[in-house]
Amino acid sequence: MASMNTVSLLAGIVVVGFAAFLIGLAIVCACDRTRAERFLRAFASSARTHYAEQVLRLVVGVSIARSSEFMWLSEAFRIFGWVVVGSTLVLLVIPWRWHHAFAARVMPPVYRRLGLFALASATLGVCVLLAVFRGVIGGV
Repeated sequence: MASMNTVSLLAGIVVVGFAAFLIGLAIVCACDRTRAERFLRAFASSARTHYAEQVLRLVVGVSIARSSEFMWLSEAFRIFGWVVVGSTLVLLVIPWRWHHAFAARVMPPVYRRLGLFALASATLGVCVLLAVFRGVIGGV
């Protein structure tokens, strides 16, 4: 197993924070549908929120790719991290209004199935946490 330096530690903290965010989002979706929908509608609602979201996605994607060497199923998480980075770069070069228009078409079915969205969010969050802890504690 590779040794962990400061950058790896910071990336790991971001990855654990991302997992906690997903689990928290799932809880909000399950407990307060109105608040969850309002939060999700804010994404891509303006150029400012679009670019803020992309910066966060970029940080998370790079952190997952960087931390993958310390995670269980490291190759899968390395690929996942770079897919997040790649899709973020695409979203950065398209006009934010296209992202907004896409979200306006795609999100209504998500709002109707918020429970399923919560389950998917919680599942991904738990999987990320398990991969981090199993990789760090159990070795890769």
